[in-house]
Amino acid sequence: MNIAVYPGSFDPVTYGHLDIIERGAKIFDKVVVAILENPNKNPLFSIDQRKQLLISATSNLSNVEIDSFHGLLADYMLHINARAIIKGLRAVSDFEYELQMASINKKLAPEVETFFMMTNNNYSFLSSSVVKEVAKYGGDISDLVPENVLEAFKKIYD
Repeated sequence: MNIAVYPGSFDPVTYGHLDIIERGAKIFDKVVVAILENPNKNPLFSIDQRKQLLISATSNLSNVEIDSFHGLLADYMLHINARAIIKGLRAVSDFEYELQMASINKKLAPEVETFFMMTNNNYSFLSSSVVKEVAKYGGDISDLVPENVLEAFKKIYD
């Protein structure tokens, strides 16, 4: 089975993330959306909340699985027997950082390949950080995130 991992914090999942997930699901037999448990970040949503939001948002995709991990992505990849990493790119600035990450992952796990996917132009400006900032100040995020994420924000900010 050709398994790909789409890693990230997904705090929260956006339409930009879903675009990459849906496109990846058409290419690979299985896509594991892997939430990184990053102790250096202060997430708005817990790991369990993010998992539930992703499960709901991807329920129409039978070959997508939601998981979480901590530590090195290369170790996680080998643990689940995945050989492809999917990364979405919004701008040239993303590429520089992601190239470094792809290079270190290749060094740590030579059998793993990284696939870069250009984000749909409609979402080139979109990030979880932007969504959180707009929501925090009462802005409309209804066209940036799925309905379940919108409802989760209403519970926090209403």
